[in-house]
Parts: sequence; C-alpha cells; structure tokens
Amino acid sequence: MNGIYAVAWKIARLHATGVKSETYPVAKKRSAVRRSTSFEPLTARAFGEVVRSLREAQHLAQDQFALKASVDRSYYGKLERGERQPSLGLLLRIAGALNVPGATLVEKTEVALKRLRGPISVK
Repeated sequence: MNGIYAVAWKIARLHATGVKSETYPVAKKRSAVRRSTSFEPLTARAFGEVVRSLREAQHLAQDQFALKASVDRSYYGKLERGERQPSLGLLLRIAGALNVPGATLVEKTEVALKRLRGPISVK
C-alpha cells in the first residue's frame, strides 16, 4: 500500500493499539490559495433588481417563480439579492419563465447597472 491510504491505514492501526496520534506525523494543512473570480457584485445586484421587478409585475411569489423556472428557491432568492450571478443557461431559463427574451434581461440589467454606477465624471 502506498500513498494516503497507507498512511490512513497505519494511523488506524496505531489508534487501535492505543498509541496516541501525536506520536505519528500528521500531514500539514495547505495554505489557502487565492483564486480569481468572475463574480461582479454590482452586476449581480442589477440583475437581481431586474428579475425581481419583472417577477413582481407578474404577481408571483419567489417560491412560485423558482418552481416555474426550475431553480432552487433559496438560490433564486440569492440571485434576487445580488449574492449570486446566474450562468447563461440559468439566465435563459429565468427569461423563459418570465416570458421575455434573454436579450431583454441583459438590456434591462445594463440599464440598471448604469443607474447603480451613477454618473461618470469626465475631467
């Protein structure tokens, strides 16, 4: 036996014989590696505002709409609050449930994003 399984097996045998784990070397934890992310909070917030306004215009509760769009209810709530960003497939599924083209959702999100960013000052 080689690798991690051999180490786990040896540790299990040592514990079974009553040997304390401090006597056997323990693997070090890896340091957290910072990864790049594509999450944009302002864009997510703008998208959330758009889908919420369109959903409310249809007089649907969040849970009703999430069921209609085949999205987990709690995940859909996070989308509306701007805590998550949808994939392209999910965006199109939400657009279909709202009976609007996906392009309309993107256009309305762009308008909301410009409003959230505020006026751009040119010096």
